[in-house]
Amino acid sequence: MQRSERSSPGAAGPNVTSPMQGTVTRLLVEAGQAVEAGEGLCAVEAMKMETVLCSGVAGTVADVRAVPGQSVPAGAVLVVVEPAGPERPSEREA
Repeated sequence: MQRSERSSPGAAGPNVTSPMQGTVTRLLVEAGQAVEAGEGLCAVEAMKMETVLCSGVAGTVADVRAVPGQSVPAGAVLVVVEPAGPERPSEREA
């Protein structure tokens, strides 16, 4: 089986969902980890193609709801990212 890899830009919001029915092949983050917009979070394989799903926002991984080897339907929430909020005034002065 030949494996091809491509990146998916991910959602603009905090929930990163599977764009298709497939199998989670890799987790690239864990809960509590800081991530940037566009950073890979997990990979899903379908039809011999592996797609890396990326965060649509900068923030912190709030929840990882998938495990490698898990079959997931299209639309399943795999990772939740808590978006980074605006800086507080005390942080800007420091």
